Amino acid sequence: MTPPKDGASITTLGTREVYRNHWLRLREDRILRSNGKEGLYGVVEKDPCAIIIPLDGDRVWLVEQFRYTIQERALELPQGGWEEDAVNPEELARGELQEELGLHAAQMAFLGFHWIAYGFTRQKQFVFLATGLSHTDKTPDAEEHDLVSHSISVADFEQRIVDGRIRDNCTVAAWGLYRLWKERQA
Repeated sequence: MTPPKDGASITTLGTREVYRNHWLRLREDRILRSNGKEGLYGVVEKDPCAIIIPLDGDRVWLVEQFRYTIQERALELPQGGWEEDAVNPEELARGELQEELGLHAAQMAFLGFHWIAYGFTRQKQFVFLATGLSHTDKTPDAEEHDLVSHSISVADFEQRIVDGRIRDNCTVAAWGLYRLWKERQA
């Protein structure tokens, strides 16, 4: 039995791996809640990833791709991981920026990190602001064969978030973190 961490109200009684592939691991934990009730908790574990806000003046670069889970094309900030636990966050962000958009950033500012959907998954996402952009070779993974690059005005980007045309929670959260960071820079 794993004792709860400080402030935890759930104790892990046992765990078993249910599934694993190159991108994720799924485990099922038998748990004991502080109210005495036992239960099961399914946890998807993924290695850390990065999301990048590539700003070029008053324009932001986005990628559009087909997202299988929702069966539609989605417009979002470039993001991804290398399926490695021990990764340098800035190297990862720079790699994803080149991979997905064919861009190099002269400056990368680390804005923070957030947990993606921690109600069922354990994945940390590092947030970076990329500026001083220049074009380089695009190096997409095989899974990214259908990426389309877009450069749109910040005003148009924000309007698309407000009216629901951009619905990716990681994109919206990263942009919110950027806006708070920017306000504090003045």
